[in-house]
Amino acid sequence: MPLTLASLAQHSALRLTVRAGEDGLDVPVRWAHASELADPVPYMEGGELLLITALKLDAEDPAAMRRYVKRLVEAGVVGLGFAVGVHYEDIPEALVEAAREEGLPLLEVPRRTPFLAISKAVSAAVAADQYRAVTAGFAAQRELTRQTLTGGPEGLLAALATQVDGWAALYDASGAVVATAPEWAARRAARLTADVRRLRERAAPASSVVAGTEDDDRVELHTLGTGRRPRAALAVGTAAALGTAARYAVHSAVALLTLTTERSRSLHAAEQRLGAAVLRMLLAGEPDHARAVAGLLYGGLLDAPFRIIVAETGAAPAARAQAEPNGDALGALEEAVDSAAARSGEAVLVVPDGERLVVLAADGGAAVAACRDHAAALEAVRGAGGAHESLQGADEDELVVGLSAPVGPIAASAAYKQAGQALSVARRRGRVLVEHEQMAAGSVVPLLADDAVRAFADGLLRPLNEHDATGRGDLVASLRAWLSRHGQWDAAAADLGVHRHTLRYRMRRVEEILGRSLDDPDVRMELWLALKAASSD
Repeated sequence: MPLTLASLAQHSALRLTVRAGEDGLDVPVRWAHASELADPVPYMEGGELLLITALKLDAEDPAAMRRYVKRLVEAGVVGLGFAVGVHYEDIPEALVEAAREEGLPLLEVPRRTPFLAISKAVSAAVAADQYRAVTAGFAAQRELTRQTLTGGPEGLLAALATQVDGWAALYDASGAVVATAPEWAARRAARLTADVRRLRERAAPASSVVAGTEDDDRVELHTLGTGRRPRAALAVGTAAALGTAARYAVHSAVALLTLTTERSRSLHAAEQRLGAAVLRMLLAGEPDHARAVAGLLYGGLLDAPFRIIVAETGAAPAARAQAEPNGDALGALEEAVDSAAARSGEAVLVVPDGERLVVLAADGGAAVAACRDHAAALEAVRGAGGAHESLQGADEDELVVGLSAPVGPIAASAAYKQAGQALSVARRRGRVLVEHEQMAAGSVVPLLADDAVRAFADGLLRPLNEHDATGRGDLVASLRAWLSRHGQWDAAAADLGVHRHTLRYRMRRVEEILGRSLDDPDVRMELWLALKAASSD
């Protein structure tokens, strides 16, 4: 227990007498300081017991004493010790009354008790309290370590909640609650997700104090991990500010959880290397070997339909390595997918592959859903900032994702190609995410609304448009009708309302102007796509 004025007043060797402020004797004393200055306030830090003999004070002037005592109280002085028998045989009534009005404890110090004795008593009590706090802190550290070794992070949180007489919560890299102690704290911890995410935007290690979920709740947040990107966060909720022993416990918990997090990080890196080998085997058409290497870690993932996600950004790997942690779009997607899979208990294979991130996740699982949600959130942010036709010229760290159709291990290579094709379409269309089923279920026509395709169409059809502009015929409309009727002269001529010989003449003029034969199916295909692209403007 910290030293209080009540403890000093009860100290038999000091023989102090309380003359005023009896209700304030339970306030802790940080130090004892003797000063004969008329205004010692500039040298006070708060929490001191000020010792005086009133050498330079007019202690019998009521107005002067009211001003003097008021300034002491405002400076945080917790008590005033007055030595009698030096300049005054008794404490002047003006000082006693001023102390009584301000509620400042006033202690009478007898002549035979030197100030040095009081300072020694305070110093010894403070040292003893600090020793008790350090000893309790070491004991808490041992208990937290033991609980971590036997019960993991959950055991540590339970022990920490007991040590601080409050609650504790652990968050993953995405800001989601992983565990709480006691269990009733889960609701409070969930309300701090936004605060945890804001804390992760600061350079690690970082901490903050936030208003809790209840009126009497005080919550400290601490990031965990040694890298620039925090791997997790710890929240500690208490009814009051932490004491020295509780502070030791929190610091020990942060250190232990950081060690656990970094160990998990190393295991995660090893898992990624194994996942990369499994992915290479799948793409090489060796599903049996992939299953054998995957073992229990990824084996279940390969026994059910899965999807392949391919993600890229415009930034090169070196640029991403130097970027701020929260500006790493691929890292943010990886965290979202990993966290969702961990919370649902499903396996997910995540492989950083040069400038790409490749993910193999169960169809219909939490990881795929998290990828879609992450992309939708980015789409909303980009939409709020203004839509754009293409990602060219946009922020080079913007995320682009392609998602394959559900497949089995034997078709992993095809799924990888599907995801890559979907990613290319997403990049051209200025989308965050495109799924392969969306491409297969829709029409190719919307894909023609691309600047490069429009430029090709304009160039191919320009000679025909220039011819028609002279009023010498309607070659473009005739070509469209003829192609739409698959080269059937009578049907196309009827659509145009002209004789079939007229239509034949026009098609010969098309061939002459373009220098290409309409008997070539590739030419007919290119012309039809050019006409469709032109009509989509």
